[in-house]
Amino acid sequence: MTRSASLRGKRILVVEDDYYLAQDTQDALEQAGAQVIGPFASQRDAMGAADPARIDCALLDINLGGGPSFALAETLEGRRIPFLFVTGYDADVVPEKFRANPRVEKPMRTVDLLAAVEALA
Repeated sequence: MTRSASLRGKRILVVEDDYYLAQDTQDALEQAGAQVIGPFASQRDAMGAADPARIDCALLDINLGGGPSFALAETLEGRRIPFLFVTGYDADVVPEKFRANPRVEKPMRTVDLLAAVEALA
């Protein structure tokens, strides 16, 4: 049993365009008991899964190759779905309205990611 047993049954949307990081994130969350929705590599693909009936919270990479994930963040906020950013960018890249959202910095330790998700979910 991991320290993150409180993630059991939580449905977490993962939006990350780096395949290996997405897989590592998925593995860590699933080992902690969460159900991962995705991972999705683009905002467009993730948008259909951004449904409060299907997910409890979301993890967003800021830079998705095709652009920033702020439109998806806007959608999540409007649907009252809690989310955090997983990014290598400084906080000043994040629009003012999202700066209060939690942020886990890359490279990240699994324990830090799980603690942030526990606080969110």
